[in-house]
Amino acid sequence: MRDGPPAGPSRPGFWRSPLRGPWLTSVLGAVLLGGLTVLLVTGLLSYAAYNPDLAGNDTTPQRGWLGFYLFAWPTDPHWLYRLNQGVHVTLGIVLIPVLLAKLWSVIPRLFAWPPVRSVSQALERLSLLLLVGGVLFVFATGVLNVQLDYIFPGSFYVLHFYGSWVFIGAFVVHVVFRIPLVIRTLRGGRLRAELRTPLSRTKAEPADETGLVTPNPAVPTMSRRGALGMVGAGSLVLLAMTAGQSIGGPLRSTALLAPHGQDPGPGPNGFQINKTAAGVGIRARDTGPDWRLVVRGGGRERTLTREQVLELPQHSAALPIACVEGWSTDDQEWSGVRLSDLAALVGFTDRAPGVFVESAQRRGAFRSAMLRDNQVRDSRSLLALRVNGAELSPDHGYPARVIVPANPGVHNTKWVTRLTFGENA
Repeated sequence: MRDGPPAGPSRPGFWRSPLRGPWLTSVLGAVLLGGLTVLLVTGLLSYAAYNPDLAGNDTTPQRGWLGFYLFAWPTDPHWLYRLNQGVHVTLGIVLIPVLLAKLWSVIPRLFAWPPVRSVSQALERLSLLLLVGGVLFVFATGVLNVQLDYIFPGSFYVLHFYGSWVFIGAFVVHVVFRIPLVIRTLRGGRLRAELRTPLSRTKAEPADETGLVTPNPAVPTMSRRGALGMVGAGSLVLLAMTAGQSIGGPLRSTALLAPHGQDPGPGPNGFQINKTAAGVGIRARDTGPDWRLVVRGGGRERTLTREQVLELPQHSAALPIACVEGWSTDDQEWSGVRLSDLAALVGFTDRAPGVFVESAQRRGAFRSAMLRDNQVRDSRSLLALRVNGAELSPDHGYPARVIVPANPGVHNTKWVTRLTFGENA
């Protein structure tokens, strides 16, 4: 300790880029402040959309007060979850170059020497560790989930939930302590001047207390204007390769980073799916002539064949499918029986309660889901039997599936076998 930092990244002159300094870090930090705030809000809303306070919908252990903000997820507008999750995933991908550039700009701070000088400095470094570790963990698990690559141990929802709260806490502390410096650094209107500064006139910033400015700057190979342009170009490329999966239409073919491989083919059922009937263990006898729909609630029970379900009043609704991975479909024309009409079969004729939906799915997550009463009462909430004028395909949930406005895709349960109103068992 008395001899100074060891050779390597802890030496002040090890990091020699003349671009590093409080100004570049503040510009990148300001972009991340806005972007990450939107990302965190949409992430919390995405969690709320699952109605995790209903029994059976959430496997997150000991959530406790971390669910303080939960509310009854609305059904209007019907594209709400599609918009929220599209923004969340697309923005998360777009921010990756900015995040990496920000980490590059502050990397000398991560190797500051001595590692601990005081209690306050130790707490600051701990918060920095939680901040950097938290953001890398959240982004990594999010990107893997978008690509349907579940190589992480345990449930994505649990890992992402707790990782996000660790990051939120560290992020808030970091912003509180660093925002005055960012404001002071950016107040001078230097952005316009830097955007006009070519490589030939690029110099290191004056040394200051941040420790970001190298005492031994190398010859610049890029201007700060070029660095910001490179980061911006990277974000625009990722936007072009991602946004189409949420926007739809002709742009869907440009979403090269969207998950692929589940081609539904052409025709009325030709829109995206995640899980196939074969993939979750659906057998021919599960959906064949012997299939029955059991409707329970209030001490009553009705068992219906598919033909009997088709004889009930049929209604239509134009609704999208939107998934947590960020992809969504355009509005599809679904037809079937209103959930509220099915509730009336077992005596709930006035104000239908929530419903516990069970599937013939034999393996994998989300074999069942609990829907709130406001979702059941919406006239567009259906037990769908047909889509776009044709019978559901096996991969889209034949013989019957749930479709609810503004509902996460995995809660629009496919291959439905039982509806239990007013209870969850």
